[in-house]
Amino acid sequence: MQDTKTTWIGNPAAGNVPSGGIVYWITGLSGAGKTTLAAALTQKLQLGKNKVVHFDGDQLRAIFRMTDVHDPAARLDLAFRYARLCQTVAVQGVDVVCSTISLFPEIHQWNRENNPRYAEIYLKVSMDVLKARDDKFIYARAMTGEISNVVGIDIPLVEPAAPDLIIENDGRYRPEQAAELILRHFTAEQARDNPRSARLSGAQ
Repeated sequence: MQDTKTTWIGNPAAGNVPSGGIVYWITGLSGAGKTTLAAALTQKLQLGKNKVVHFDGDQLRAIFRMTDVHDPAARLDLAFRYARLCQTVAVQGVDVVCSTISLFPEIHQWNRENNPRYAEIYLKVSMDVLKARDDKFIYARAMTGEISNVVGIDIPLVEPAAPDLIIENDGRYRPEQAAELILRHFTAEQARDNPRSARLSGAQ
């Protein structure tokens, strides 16, 4: 792991003692491995006897009956819904793992301002790798014009300005390894006493 910037779980304005559950916000482009990593992280939290829920963007789209709208305005609306849902659950003492694209600066800012314990994890993957993984043919169809409103193709990618953790998810490590590193990295003691961040570029 390589240190890159200051990391914390929580809003400094909220005080030194975190309260409520942690919101693990796992973000990245389609095909970055968000859902797989989120599932592995959720399982490890459950094994640790944590109360935890996993919200996945695709499932939440279906719940909110917005599976067919992908324009930027609709994406932003959905992202705010996801953020508010996560915050509502976390304040009740439940850890929340949310896997979603939702690459909007205003969403990341809202999360930090409204979640006393917040961990923003960005899965950074090159477009070449994403296209090779394109099981849903999202990028292939976007490149031919069959579909539109694809982030990274006709919707510009806006990377998170200050993620707490960057994982270069190019397939060199297993999701379980990355989940374990996330849990070791984001601890209340670290957030209070030894703030640091890391860029994960492979298996440890």
